[in-house]
This record gives sequence, C-alpha cells and structure tokens, in this order.
Amino acid sequence: MNPKSIKALKDINLPKLVGTRANFTDEDNEPVNLDYALLNPAAKYGGLYAPINLPLISKKEFKKLSNMDYNKFALEIIKKFNFNISLNKFKKAIDRYNKFDKSAVEIRKINKNLYINELWHGPTRAFKDMALQPFGELLSSLSNGNKQLIMCATSGDTGPATLSSFENAKDIKVVCLYPKDSTSQVQRLQMINQKAPNLKVIGIEGNFDDAQQALKMLLNDDEFKNTLKDLGYNLSAANSVNFGRILFQIIYHIYVCVHINKNEKPIDIIIPSGNFGNALGAYYAKKMGANIDKIKIASNKNNILTQFFNTGIYDLNNKELIHTISPAMDILISSNIERLLFDKFGPVRTKELMDNLANSKKYELTNDELEVLKAEFQADYCDDDECMENICKVAKNGILIDPHTATCLKLTQDDKISVITSTAQWVKFTPSMIKALKNRDSSDELADMKLLADKYHIKLPKSIIKLFKEDEIHTQVVKKDEIKSNIIDWIKR
Repeated sequence: MNPKSIKALKDINLPKLVGTRANFTDEDNEPVNLDYALLNPAAKYGGLYAPINLPLISKKEFKKLSNMDYNKFALEIIKKFNFNISLNKFKKAIDRYNKFDKSAVEIRKINKNLYINELWHGPTRAFKDMALQPFGELLSSLSNGNKQLIMCATSGDTGPATLSSFENAKDIKVVCLYPKDSTSQVQRLQMINQKAPNLKVIGIEGNFDDAQQALKMLLNDDEFKNTLKDLGYNLSAANSVNFGRILFQIIYHIYVCVHINKNEKPIDIIIPSGNFGNALGAYYAKKMGANIDKIKIASNKNNILTQFFNTGIYDLNNKELIHTISPAMDILISSNIERLLFDKFGPVRTKELMDNLANSKKYELTNDELEVLKAEFQADYCDDDECMENICKVAKNGILIDPHTATCLKLTQDDKISVITSTAQWVKFTPSMIKALKNRDSSDELADMKLLADKYHIKLPKSIIKLFKEDEIHTQVVKKDEIKSNIIDWIKR
C-alpha cells in the first residue's frame, strides 16, 4: 500500500494504520495511530486496521540482532516501527515473556533442512501467548484509568491466552465466547475454570465462525457500545481483528530467520492456519526484510484457505464446518485474509471483495491477482488420517507434535530449509494423540497424558494437570441472540 495514496496521512515517518475498506476513494480513509487502533479495533465499513507502511531492517541491523535474546530482539523490532507508544510501555509488555519456560521461543532442528519453531512455552501452552501476554500488558497500560471491556471469540487457544493475560487486571473486564462443542477438553477447562472476578466465559450454540461473527457484530454495534459507554466502559477486542495481536506475531518469524542462518539464506515458513493471523505475521516479516521465500499454509479438512490460494475463489456456499482433530483450525471465515487483500490490492478492491462475501458468500480474484498471491504463498491440507500418520512419523524421533503442527509435514521439501510453526503443545489434545499413537480411544485423558509423558520423557506442565482437579465455574451456554443482553447484565452487576 503506497502511503502517498492516503491523503489524510500527515507524517509518513510515523507508521500508522488505516482501515482495510474504502468506498470508491480512499480520501476519507483516515489514518490512526497504534494506540487508537488498539482501543478501537473496528475500522470503517466493517474493516480492520492494517499498516500503511512497514519499516525495513538493513543487513547491518540483522547482524546486530543475531546476538540478542528474544526479549531484547523483540524490543529492537518494535523500535523500528516508531509507534506513538513509549518504548517503556513496550518493554514492560515484552517482559511478560519472563513468565515463559526458558526462552519464549524454542527452535528444534529435526534434520539438515527441517526445523520446528515451538511457540507454545507460555502459560496456556499455545502460540497465542506469544502475542496475548504482551498485548494484555500494553492494552492495560493504555487504559489510563478508563474502564475497558475486552472481548474475544475463540476456536480453542485465543480464549485461554486472553483470560490468562488479563486475569485480575485493574479496570478491565473480559468476555470470552467459545463454541461449546468445538474445543478440546483442556482448552475448555482452561476457560471455564477461571476464578478471577473480572473474567466471564460464555459457551455458545454454534461453531467458531458463529462466535467470531457475533464478536464482529458487537464491535460494530453502536447501541451496544453506547450502552457500555453509559456504564463507563470502552469496547475493544483481543482477537487478531486487533492489530496489536499481529504486531507481536511478526517478531518471532523474523527471529527464526536470524536464529537459523543469520537471515542469509531463504527459508520456507509453514504455518497451520485457520484465521490467517500467524501467516499474516510471516508476510509482514518478509516485507520488513526477513529472508522468507514461500509462506506455506497448512489446513485441515476445512480447507477453504487451500482452495483460495490455489484457485483465487473464496466460497462459503454449500460449506459446512467439519469437526477435526485440529479444532483450532476448524474455521471457514478467515478474518486476516482481509489485511492481505488490502496490502496487495488496496482498500477499494478489498471492500468490493468483502461486500461480495457478505452478500453472496463468495468472492473471486482475477487471474492476475491470484498470480500475485501465488508468488509468495502456497497451500495444501490434510485430513485426520494423514494428520495422525504425521504425528506417528515424528514420534519415531522421540518428538511429540500436536495435531495442528502435524498438518504442516505435507508441505516440507527436502531440498529447501523449512520451518514448521508449532502452535500448541500436544498435552492440549491427548485423545487425538492417543488415537494416533495407540490406535484407541482415550477413556481417561489425564491418565493417558501421563502415559505419553512417561514414554517420551516429557515433564507435564503443572498448570495442565491441575485443570482436571478444579471446579468448573463458567458453565453458562447461550444462543447467539442472547450474547449481547447477557454481557450487559454481567457488566451491570
């Protein structure tokens, strides 16, 4: 996106954000600073905020970065953006990584050209902690004593990570929406066992797309926002509709390029993807100078992203969400594709495509547009059987990977350096692991978790074990049309 095409942009030296959709002209597409976008994530015409420009990292700077631990590395990348938020606030946010195991990021070499980038060493054992731990601190620091209602919708990992990040935060309440039958047992327990009084977890009748749609509707619901305002609350979101999430996801993709070969040789990044935020972070990292060749999208049987990157057609017609053993990827409406469309084709074209999706449940790129995407992206998918085969294949080397990470094996190439982005620890999906490795159903999840941990000499996280011994607190399940009134009633108490 050319910043000069945004006429309202007054200072191109300060990276700013702008709405992904514009109507006929971008003249009224007012750029905003990061602090505004964090607190008000819904942009005009139902769009998202995305960067107008991204800073470039020079070869000299990459050399300097290669000797830093992850916290210092992250702060140096943040400095490059020159955002209007103090570096001290960012430093405090990044210090949240001190709660992680050892380093925030662990890169495991599998063979000469294959690496696994483990991003799940945070409190909830999923990669969402990488963004949501610092994001929670940053958002809290910007509230300035004003009350905030933070909402999130989850397919399984965003919810626990958000709740963990904002637990007992002053002047902040959090509402988490999750599809009642579409998460793993551990993911569910991580949410419904939450004790902090500022957290509310609501199960909904429906799937993740329903939960995400409900969230987006509330973010754009003036009546809801005005009611909250009367009650003293501003409304924001912790999903990757908020650019604050994406910002911290850019960093670890740059880090892996520097860590493996000092950013000197191109690597392929392979990402299990549903909502596309993680892959978008890799795309932005590449634009900033990370030596990434292909960004490879791995899907499960809900393979709408595979179809899109191979055909240019995004079609929801006659599509039904399929429940798989990689539930965090059971998504058909992939929000962050919109930011990619904006970056490649501009806000007017993006609005046209998103309007087509809203009205006809479908949009289609031109052949030229599809070729633009194919130059940088590749996509494939695997079904549950292939996924379990991949878990077994890697387990022969004494390594356990979860069912989301396992979808990536299909996209590796022996003659290219590939990095698989591992998004969750296997302990969150023990029944699927038992099915793959023992060819049986799990009748006692905790016992089976301990069985696998003993066999593969893995120390189980205490936070996971204690979930099975705690009382369930947030047991409420509602219909979609009851969410709004339910939240307002809770706020009023």
